[in-house]
Amino acid sequence: MWTVIYIAPNAKTAERIQEKLTQEGFLVKLRQTNIAKQQYEILVPESELDEVQEVLKDILHSSHR
Repeated sequence: MWTVIYIAPNAKTAERIQEKLTQEGFLVKLRQTNIAKQQYEILVPESELDEVQEVLKDILHSSHR
């Protein structure tokens, strides 16, 4: 089962996060939200949720520097 781990504000951010998570060996899907057309959900398998959250924290933290 796929779980939303993050909602990116735009396609560029979603693709950057997807690329970094994929480089770490995770399966990742992107899905455009129905609410706001420019937002994208980043989904990962539920079984990888805990591991992905740790890596995602690092990715988001490094992008704010």
